Amino acid sequence: MGVSENSRGLILAVASSVFIGASFILKKKGLKRAGANGTRAGVGGYTYLLEPLWWAGMVTMIVGEIANFVAYVYAPAVLVTPLGALSIIISAVLAHFMLRERLQKMGVVGCVSCVVGSVVIVIHAPQEHTPSSVQEIWALATQPAFLIYAVATLLIVLALILYFEPRCGQTNILVYLGICSLMGSITVVSIKAIGIAIKLTLEGINQIAYPQTWFFLSVAVICVITQLNYLNRALDTFNAAIVSPVYYVMFTTLTIIASAIMFKDWSGQDVSSIASELCGFITVLSGTIILHATREQEPAPPLGTVTWYVSGDSLKGIEEHLITVQSSDEQ
Repeated sequence: MGVSENSRGLILAVASSVFIGASFILKKKGLKRAGANGTRAGVGGYTYLLEPLWWAGMVTMIVGEIANFVAYVYAPAVLVTPLGALSIIISAVLAHFMLRERLQKMGVVGCVSCVVGSVVIVIHAPQEHTPSSVQEIWALATQPAFLIYAVATLLIVLALILYFEPRCGQTNILVYLGICSLMGSITVVSIKAIGIAIKLTLEGINQIAYPQTWFFLSVAVICVITQLNYLNRALDTFNAAIVSPVYYVMFTTLTIIASAIMFKDWSGQDVSSIASELCGFITVLSGTIILHATREQEPAPPLGTVTWYVSGDSLKGIEEHLITVQSSDEQ
């Protein structure tokens, strides 16, 4: 007896979460190594491109994203999307052991709240109609409502990049992850179109000749590159155990909103489903606030200081003494 399509999608989705969760840690370690030898990614450096460990994380993430992409071909989004929460747990556990990034008890509660809220939203989200051709997706993408969403997304992203990033990008995690998540919601539409084009082409219905296919491919490439760039900055600047759940929450929420606007599936929802979605959003918001409140700060030494770590003997054993030597212009 063969494996059902839903089972294939389930296996691929779980594998995707494992790969993506591990990729956060590998990339974070690569960024740390690169930052020690050059300009940090958080301030615009690109020395991480020479770090093998970062590329290992990138390859791992690509494998995970491919598995996730194929999972959507075999199983519905309501089954695949919630399993992305597994990557949060995996990255948090690996960060604890490999990066020594301690997650406080209330941070764990916030993480769980984010996962639970996101799962509730996805489970009770309206079912989307699966398009049967690239032309059908193009017709949906050019509807006034979705065009307004796409333009609004572009304007917000530009505002985040040009105005907010220089001012608070290094202190507010929502700036970098907002860019990633907004672009990600547009990426989902493009990826879905590309997946349908590939599937139909393999079935003998050629979709390669349609210009819409190449347009969606171009949009997907631009959005993915933008996402990776700012995700790197977020990972290099903030705790990986915080980046992963917040990114998951924002990406999932915006994807549901974009899908609802494009496919107009909100009509026909019963009161219980709407109430469940609202409760999910409140739970996600609460979890995000808790995560921010319990985030471990990693302040850098003040400018103009040299920090020395000297090991010395004490009555109870070896302890580290922190000696800070302030630089002075006086001779």
